[in-house]
Amino acid sequence: MSRFCFALPLVMLFAASLSAADAVSLFDGKTLDGWEGKAEWFRVEDGAIVAGTLEKLITNNEFLCTKQEYGDFELTFEAKLVGQGTNAGVQFRSQRIPNHHEMIGFQCDIGRSPARVIWGSLYDESRRKKFMAEGPAEEVAKIVKQGEWNQLKVRCEGAKIQIWVNGLKTVDYTEEDASIPRTGLIGLQIHSGPAAEASYRNLRLKKL
Repeated sequence: MSRFCFALPLVMLFAASLSAADAVSLFDGKTLDGWEGKAEWFRVEDGAIVAGTLEKLITNNEFLCTKQEYGDFELTFEAKLVGQGTNAGVQFRSQRIPNHHEMIGFQCDIGRSPARVIWGSLYDESRRKKFMAEGPAEEVAKIVKQGEWNQLKVRCEGAKIQIWVNGLKTVDYTEEDASIPRTGLIGLQIHSGPAAEASYRNLRLKKL
């Protein structure tokens, strides 16, 4: 009887450790190993990837991309946006456009448009060029911490894409176009426009 009581917590701990082992870090906190992009626009500071600058206008959308492609996964990360610019995001199931600064594919948006907060919205970058799904604007505005770290989760499984911001589900979208790729790169964006910095940290991915 007593042996069983002691063994149960060990089994639970072992299961938890296996679950944690499923997720891998995409960023070591010190270098940009495993990523590629322009050094002018991306650097590591205080354990975070910082995209953009507060010193000058950002002439083009710029992306720091993983060297590896991912299909079905759950990605968790923290992000914050500061400066005069108001837009950034994380690409997924995306590709670089050859001989161009842009990427094509899905984006988990970060920031705001002139009319509303768009944190956690699903945008189709360079393809359909529109929001495919958005969260409840008033609720999102209440839970987003402007200029501070926010927690995000992106889950892709088959045709379904889900996004959460600080625990609030903002997107539950099913892609009906079978021609849209279900694998691709992950890219960290700083949007063109006024001086701004988008910072990303604790990027962890679990394959599904």
